[in-house]
Amino acid sequence: MSILVTGGAGYIASHTLVNLLEKGESAVVIDNYDNSSPEALRRVKQLTGKEIKAYEGDACDEELLVRIMHENAVESVIHFAGHKAVGESVQKPLKYYRNNLDSTISLLSAMKRCGVTQLIFSSSATVYYPEDEVPFREDMRLGCINPYGWTKFMNEQIIRDAAKADPDLSCVLLRYFNPVGAHPSGMIGEDPSGIPNNLMPYICQTAVGLRDHLTIFGNDYNTHDGTGVRDYLHVCDLAEGHACAVRYARSHKGVEAINLGTGVGYSVLDMVNAFQKVNNIPVKYVIGPRRPGDLDASYADPSKAERLLGWKATRTLEDMCRDGWNWQSKNPKGYR
Repeated sequence: MSILVTGGAGYIASHTLVNLLEKGESAVVIDNYDNSSPEALRRVKQLTGKEIKAYEGDACDEELLVRIMHENAVESVIHFAGHKAVGESVQKPLKYYRNNLDSTISLLSAMKRCGVTQLIFSSSATVYYPEDEVPFREDMRLGCINPYGWTKFMNEQIIRDAAKADPDLSCVLLRYFNPVGAHPSGMIGEDPSGIPNNLMPYICQTAVGLRDHLTIFGNDYNTHDGTGVRDYLHVCDLAEGHACAVRYARSHKGVEAINLGTGVGYSVLDMVNAFQKVNNIPVKYVIGPRRPGDLDASYADPSKAERLLGWKATRTLEDMCRDGWNWQSKNPKGYR
């Protein structure tokens, strides 16, 4: 039996594949390489010594999904495929709604046709109502401030409704906070197209000389140093969370939303200072204006993940900075 990983060549997906394959699981991938590279899959094979059957195609293509499921005896699906840039979602909302919702609907329909009943969905902390107090818990009210977040919110509802109609479905909605870092080998890591949307790759690209400086958006937030506070999570801890969710789904029915975070908030300047200290390399930065919609602080209550999945983040902020730089310094231009 195999696990189908949609968007399998992406940042989080490639690290999850390494984790799954090292645990003896069999995986098959679909990816259109819109914002990823097949080189990531080649490196996963190098790291694990395991073959990965990969299909180049669109996760919105229901007939292709059905064929993949039949050809590979798929038992579970981890659904990563989707557009993910918050800023772009504001500029191109229809692109995000069409792709991110259609892929989930097509996937659920294909699963129904093939008798596949286990789904792990890549959700996001962006589904939480932004004005509520941190830490965010799974039972708190939801509400979004950008189309990307709304696609996650709507996908969660689509999955819940599908599970109500089909009591055999087992679905885990993993609400990530801020994944950073890379595999400690430096062979796979985050490789964004164009200007990075996330902090760590921006820091790394500035340190390696691809960017002149890092812009910190705002220093007047209600935090200990005025810069925004987030829950940064090592991508290898996040990958382990997916493996735990797969095991959970095999023995439970229904739908569970579960946070994956450390429960600790670090500011932008905390991250910059830790990176400089751990790697002994300067990072030039300037202070810019706030971005609309950015919160003072966002971090998780991760207790449900420990209770249900037996999962807890173990890697430190220093590990995140060290492994992120190890990847970038060995791969200045990413997979290119």
